[in-house]
Order: sequence, then structure tokens, then C-alpha cells
Amino acid sequence: MTRLEDRQTLTAEITEACAAGARLAPACSLAGIDVRTFQRWREDDGQVRADGRPEAVRPQPAHALSDAERARIVELANEPRFASTPPARIVPALADEGVYIASEASFHRVLRDHGQMRRRGRARPPRSAGPPSTHVATAPGQVWCWDVTFLPTQVQGRWFYLYLILDLWSRKIVGYEVHDTDQAEHAAHLIRRTALAEGIHARALRPVLHGDNGPSMKGTTVLAMLYWLGIAPSHSRPRPRQSCKIPLRAWDQARAQAVAARI
Repeated sequence: MTRLEDRQTLTAEITEACAAGARLAPACSLAGIDVRTFQRWREDDGQVRADGRPEAVRPQPAHALSDAERARIVELANEPRFASTPPARIVPALADEGVYIASEASFHRVLRDHGQMRRRGRARPPRSAGPPSTHVATAPGQVWCWDVTFLPTQVQGRWFYLYLILDLWSRKIVGYEVHDTDQAEHAAHLIRRTALAEGIHARALRPVLHGDNGPSMKGTTVLAMLYWLGIAPSHSRPRPRQSCKIPLRAWDQARAQAVAARI
């Protein structure tokens, strides 16, 4: 919608260009309007008129909801059975009873006009999920990371499983084992042996053990062993103060050292 001042400016410039010998169609095209638009802007006396859409009187549609129907929609939406129900479920429920008041869109409009389209009933408002909690390592022995890595064998389709625990700060391999199966019992045994070897029972602060969502890392046997040892399990993303995640190269080096030591 073009303002009256802009219409008057464009009309004066186009009129001046036409008086200088320019054609109307190229002048209107250069101004960014159509010839029919230029003609509609000018009244019979040559005066530029403003847009009449803001002051236009629009008749109410014949199929518009009456005041009684709008009040009926609000009354139905506030009934105890529909107090916490959105319109997407109110309209089908009424249709099952053979009752039709208005469409789902009409329910939305009427309830929005009455300020009832917010969270209705006991529904909670939307909450933005923040980033997952992390553990920051400032010294060795604070955060351990562990994972299970596949090791190829001489037989096709067979794998060995390397259970490896790495200190996040110092990159020290605090424990590792190689098994021919992937089971939670192996992980629990490795955690117990590593905790005894590192002497965490004598520490005032026990480490946090971070792992992925693998079944052997979240088994009941593993969680019970961690609880008995006083080690807190974590499935967030730990990071030392210098880095936000474990470099892949450091993990590959730890894996190579464990495999070499096993051989």
C-alpha cells in the first residue's frame, strides 16, 4: 500500500516526464508501477487520491458466526470435560455426539479473541531445552572417559572388543581389557579393577565416568558397580578447560597403545 505522499511524488514525476516527451508506459515502468495503477491514482479532476482500503466498509459475510454461536463456543470450551482440551480434540468429540457448532478454525479464532488460546488447563508452557550439562576437568583423576572399540581378527565376521578407560585431563590409559564378547559384566569388572589400581577409595573426590549410550555402558551391573565404588556415571559431553571435547587423535593413540601392550 503506497502512501499518499509517495503517490503524489510519483505522479508529479511521471507527468513531468510525459510533458518532456516521454511515453506514459515506459515512464510508469521506470517508476515501478503499472499504467493502470497510475490512471487509478488520479481522479477525474486530476487530483491524486489516497488508498481507500483502510477506510473501506466491509460488510459482514453471510456465513459469519453470530454472537450467540460465539458465546456457545466459549461455553463449550470452558466445560469441565473440555477445560484442558484443544480445539483439535473438541470438534471431533462433539462430532461423535452428533453436535456441530463450528469448525476447528472457528474455535481457534473465537478462543483467541477471548484470550483462551494459551496453555489451557494443566498443560505446561513450552520450555526451551538448554545445552546438556558438562563436567570440566582441571586436574588428573577428575573425569574419566571410556568406550568399547572393535578390533579386527583373522576370521571374517569376528571381532575383539577393547574396553578402554582414558583420563580426560592427562590422556592416561587408566584401564583397559580385551574380550571376545560385548557384555556389561566385562565393563563392571574393568571398572572395579581400574578403581582399585588407581586407589580412588583413598581419595576425597571420586572421578566422574563418562560414556556413550551403549548397552554395556548403561547396564544394571555397571551402574550397581559404579554406585558401590562411589563413581558418578555421566552421559553428557565432558571437556577439559583447554578443549571442548576429546580429540580423535588422542583416542586413537590410546587405542594403539593398549593394543600394542596387549600384543
